[in-house]
Amino acid sequence: MKSNDTNFVRRLQRQHEDALEFIVERYLPLIKGITHNVLGPLNNSGIIDECVNDVFLSIWNHAHKFKGKPEDFRKWAAAIAKFKAIDYYRKARRDLADVTDAADVQVVMSAEDELLLQEERTELLELIDRLEPVEREIFMMKYFLGASTESISAKLGLTRAAVDNRIYRGKKKLQQQAVNLQMGERSL
Repeated sequence: MKSNDTNFVRRLQRQHEDALEFIVERYLPLIKGITHNVLGPLNNSGIIDECVNDVFLSIWNHAHKFKGKPEDFRKWAAAIAKFKAIDYYRKARRDLADVTDAADVQVVMSAEDELLLQEERTELLELIDRLEPVEREIFMMKYFLGASTESISAKLGLTRAAVDNRIYRGKKKLQQQAVNLQMGERSL
C-alpha cells in the first residue's frame, strides 16, 4: 500500500518510509520557504538545508504526537518548520557573536587597507605629539600600551578622575585637530 492524501498520517505514525517520501514530496516547498524566510538573512544555504532536513526528521520522530485531520497536517508541519528555523537562527547568531568576540579572530586585509591603516596611525601619532606631555603620556599608555586607567593614575600620581578628564579633553582636542587638518587639506 502506498501513501496518499487520506492515509499518509496514519502510515507516517507507523513509521512507513513511503509516508515520509510522500510528505517530503508534498511539503518540501512549504518547509523550504518557511526556513528560507527565517534563515535568509544569514546568507548561508548550508544552514537552510540542514534545518529543512532537521524539520523532516522531527516530523518523522514526532508523528505520533499529531492528533489532527490530514488537512491540518500542513499547519502542524509549518509550525515545526517555523520554530526549528527560529532555533537555528538563534544558534547561528549566538555562534557568530562567539566567533567575533574571540581574540584569535584574524582579519584579512588587502595591501591598500594596511597602507591606509598605517597612514592613519602615523597621522594619529602626529596629532598626539601636539598634546601636552602629560596628556600625550596618558594616551600612549591607554591606547597603545593598553594600560588601565587605575595603573595610569598610579604611575603618574593622578587621581582616576583626573586621568579620565584628561582622556576626555584630549579626545576633544584630537578631534578638533583632525577636523582642522581635514579642512586644511580641502582648501589646498
